[in-house]
Amino acid sequence: MSKVIIEKLTDEQISKMGIKNWPIWTKEISTFDWYYDTDEECLILDGEVDVKTDEGTYTVRTGDFVTFKKGLKCVWTVKKPIRKHYNFK
Repeated sequence: MSKVIIEKLTDEQISKMGIKNWPIWTKEISTFDWYYDTDEECLILDGEVDVKTDEGTYTVRTGDFVTFKKGLKCVWTVKKPIRKHYNFK
């Protein structure tokens, strides 16, 4: 099973999950290593990032709902400043 899952949610799904009440995280154009010690779900509000993993590179863009699974080691390359709602599970 993939450690990065990218989906598109409907407005109804976003509302039902309460995503608009989640905190917001922002990051400028940059490159950094990251490790997920828990699952994270996030909705990309603005921006674009390439997430390089052992499985390959995933491009995440505005409107994507992404689940990063616990144990994922990756390198984030923020190509356009990121703004996202996030939730750790």
